[in-house]
Amino acid sequence: MALKLNTAFISPSHNPLPQSLRPRSHRVFMASTLRATSIEAENLKKPFSPPREVHVQVTHSMPPQKIEVFKSMEGWAEENILVHLKPVEKCWQPQDFLPDPTSEGFHEQVKELRERAKELPDDYFVVLVGDMITEEALPTYQTMLNTLDGVRDETGASLTPWAVWTRAWTAEENRHGDLLNKYLYLSGRVDMRQIEKTIQYLIGSGMDPRTENSPYLGFIYTSFQERATFISHGNTARLAKEHGDMKLAQICGTIAADEKRHETAYTKIVEKLFEIDPDGTVLAFSDMMRKKISMPAHLMYDGQDDSLFEHFSAVAQRLGVYTAKDYADILEFLVGRWNLEKLTGLSGEGRKAQDYVCGLARRIRKLEERAQGRAKPVTAAPFSWIFDRKMMV
Repeated sequence: MALKLNTAFISPSHNPLPQSLRPRSHRVFMASTLRATSIEAENLKKPFSPPREVHVQVTHSMPPQKIEVFKSMEGWAEENILVHLKPVEKCWQPQDFLPDPTSEGFHEQVKELRERAKELPDDYFVVLVGDMITEEALPTYQTMLNTLDGVRDETGASLTPWAVWTRAWTAEENRHGDLLNKYLYLSGRVDMRQIEKTIQYLIGSGMDPRTENSPYLGFIYTSFQERATFISHGNTARLAKEHGDMKLAQICGTIAADEKRHETAYTKIVEKLFEIDPDGTVLAFSDMMRKKISMPAHLMYDGQDDSLFEHFSAVAQRLGVYTAKDYADILEFLVGRWNLEKLTGLSGEGRKAQDYVCGLARRIRKLEERAQGRAKPVTAAPFSWIFDRKMMV
């Protein structure tokens, strides 16, 4: 999980479509026989409206000959990437951290969990819920990986290392949303129906990472995102500890450790691409950063708040869970991780891309400092996840 940042420099790019051609909202309406609102009733004849496309869609931008790069890497991936997966029998499972429903002490364990949860403030729950919703949209992320030319799972059970990785990565990630969802359900602090609606809307809306079916762009994107989720879950662990909930801190910290391991795998793939095709990879990195990293849950909607993701992001920024500084830090980390400043043998365009990416974190920080120096209007927004209580955004 990662969030949209508030500075104009690193927010999603301006929509190039003329105003008259843009859909008015990114919401996706779904008919329901329960608690049907007037809006839902109006859409009964068209129960599922397509989501807003944030950008003009570009597909299959990678030259076909580049597919051979990834075919040639399959043996390397089997030896160097699949080792970052854990055998299922050695993996933690959500039940390891939750009250045991078969135990005679189950009700007492739930009572203790709820007592600890009472000490956590509402704004913390907003961020924790947002993190969980992002994790629960996992079907979208597996779909995204399977759009990438040369590495997709062609059959649904392909034995190529790329396909094995995608399925097993998905299986490991699936535990994150399961665990946070069950914790939040047991806590009694949140409106689970509104949360469940938000998850359904988000999966139905998809995501628009602008990776153009290119594994160059896709693996740079996932390298950034895994680093971002590692930071975010690590910070929710830190805050839970500060509020005295050591069990929740353990939950968030355990999820963060998974994200760190996955980050290691994706950054190794890009490192190998820099070794094989430095010019193509640095151009892809520059392209991804010029377009800005659009966050996985940027189409988040709960049936009420068209600006839900922006409001959620603002709370996360205020609590220090994921900030503009983190965005710049991740970029700087990746530049160092891939030794971009020492890259040689590039074309003229490659050198321009190298200069752009290597200087970008510094420019982001300067713009953020200016933004922090300007007076910001203080507003409050209701969050349906916490029964429409208002939070400062």
